[in-house]
This record gives sequence, structure tokens and C-alpha cells, in this order.
Amino acid sequence: MIMLEEPFVSETLIAWLEDSQHPVLDNAMARRVAADHAIALCPEDEAVSRIEAGERLYTSSENALAWLAQHVKCESITRPLEMFKDKALMRRVLAPLDPDFFFMTCAADELPALDFSELKPPFVLKPSVGFCSVGVYAIADEADWKAALADIERNAASWRDMYPESVIGASEFVLEGYIEGTEYAIDAYWDAEGKAHVLDVLRHDFASPSDTSDRMYCTGVSIVSETAPRFAAWLDLVNELVGAKNFPVHVEVRVSGDVIRPIEFNPLRFAGLGGTDVSWFAYGFRTYECFLQDELPDWERIGVGREGKLYTMSVLGAPSGMEGDERFDYEAFRARFSHVLCLRQFDYHAFGNFGFLFLETDEDDDTERVFLMNSDLREFIRE
Repeated sequence: MIMLEEPFVSETLIAWLEDSQHPVLDNAMARRVAADHAIALCPEDEAVSRIEAGERLYTSSENALAWLAQHVKCESITRPLEMFKDKALMRRVLAPLDPDFFFMTCAADELPALDFSELKPPFVLKPSVGFCSVGVYAIADEADWKAALADIERNAASWRDMYPESVIGASEFVLEGYIEGTEYAIDAYWDAEGKAHVLDVLRHDFASPSDTSDRMYCTGVSIVSETAPRFAAWLDLVNELVGAKNFPVHVEVRVSGDVIRPIEFNPLRFAGLGGTDVSWFAYGFRTYECFLQDELPDWERIGVGREGKLYTMSVLGAPSGMEGDERFDYEAFRARFSHVLCLRQFDYHAFGNFGFLFLETDEDDDTERVFLMNSDLREFIRE
């Protein structure tokens, strides 16, 4: 079963739904898609029965989670869903894996009353329920703290307008120790026996220590082969505490030496806003198809001809100071790169960014990746 929801369904997913005729929950978003595409709509009552009977479920967006909370009572869905969406609860559940890690929670309106001298920088401040780095701040000193509080005051209302509470819960924040190391994003699932399978791994690169953007995710056969076995073993340890079965997840972690520390778990989906389609553009397989059909990628075959290549998934965040009437010059932006796999255009007002770039680069030539990480994109803004 697939649930389609706002704000976006990729053309890659829609094409597969047409070809496969995989069942799709009949809701408002699915009906909009079905107006132009022959997809197999499933009535709500039947969908609930199939999900509670154990049929695998994948959602295109975290906006679907509110419906699940209201309609589905299956503990194999609701228990891990509750654990992963609430970052504070997730920290408490997984504390046995990392007992010395610092975290605390605080209501948004009580943040200004905290005594910064009693906190433990560096740390990260973020909504207890969050999505796509919205409201995430790296705090190294009191100046960072004051800037973060001011930004929250300015933007919390717009976050609520853009996303429901089930996607971004800006009423409560988590303060947690700054996690050192290389950051990765993992698309994985636990099967019917609770065993973890990793479908794709993306290294999350940053322009600087203070960068919290989603501008640069890189995948490649070398990255996956080096990291996937270790991440699968770690996810098996996680699931000893969670008990998820037939459950997809997008996990962000940081790795330092022998330590793997989770940043967040995004339940019942892979990389958001259609970002998981990087596996299709890079390798020719769809992560959600693998999960729903209980198949695994053939990495030995996939690796042939892709040696020395990296594939990026880049969110094109808008620069500060946008007034709303500007337009983004997609053609000039596309021309800046040598091998664009796909450039998706988003409405800045609806999404808060200009779109997604999927790009192929040479592993030993980071020129285009460095530009992409460091550009504020102002050169492509037109009045």
C-alpha cells in the first residue's frame, strides 16, 4: 500500500504506480494524481484493513502520518512511528546504545528563559518533530543561541503555515549534543523478521561547521559498499529496542570512528520530497519498489560502469532576504553543470526552496560539488 500526500509526488513515483498498478490509498492527493494518471485507488476502509493485516506500507510524505494516527491501530505501525517522530522519545528509547549522550527538551515559549551558561555547547537546537532541516540550528556560543531564538520567533508562524504539526512540531524543541563525524543519510527497511536491509546511502557534505543545509548529499557505489554493511548491523541493534517489522525508514546519522549516532529517523518513507529518486537516476532502481516487493539491489551488477562516479541529491534552498516576487533562472543554473540527471522545479512560496538537483560528477573532481555547496544561488535570482 502507498499513501500519497502533500506537498509533492514525483513523476518517477507516479510513472511506477501507473506501470505496477500498486494500490494507492484513495485520498485527495491520490485523486488529483489519478485525474491525469491511471493509478489503482484503494478505498479507505479496505486500505486500513490491508495495512492492519500486515501489508507493507510506504508514504510519499510525512503529511500522511496524521491520517495513520487517526485510522490505523496496528502496533507494528503505531509504536515505531511514535518513537521515531518524537525526537526526544527516540533519544530515550535508544539511550542504552549511547548512555552518555546529552539531550533535553524545552517548550518553544520557554527557550528564552533558559540560562545559556548552564547549557553545554556545542549543541544542536531543533523541533522535537521536524523535517528537512527546518528550524535546525548549530549552537557554538551565546551569539549563535540568541540568533537562533530570534530566527525561531520570526519564522515559527510560517513553518506552521507550510507544514502541519505532525510534520514540524515547533511548539517543543530538543537540545542535544553536537554530533561529530561524517554525516550520512540511509534509506533502509526492516523486513518481516525485523532484520535491517540498506537500499541506499548518501554522504551529507557541508560547506562549513555551521552549515545545516540539505544542499549536498552524495551517493556512489564506493560509498554504499563501504558503509551499508555497518549501517545494517547498527540498525539491527536499534531494532532490538524498537521492534519494527516491514517498516521503511530514512535515517540520518553521524559516524566518528567506531561510534554511530543517530540524528533523526523519518518513518514510513525514504528521502523526502522525492529525494529518494536519486537511486533511480544514479543506479536504475526505485527504493520504494524494492521495499514493497521485498527485493534488494544487485550491487555487483549496478557497479559495472559506475566506477569513480558520485551522484548528488541537492535541495536548492533560497538565499535570505527573498521578497517573494523574484524568479529563479533554472536554465542558467542547469548550464553551470556538465551532467544534470534531473532538475525539479518547485514553487518557492509552497516549498521554501527552488527545487531538487540530481547530478552526476566524477569522484576525483569535486569542482561542481564545491560550487554547489558554497553558492547562495543569488547569481541565479532574477527580478
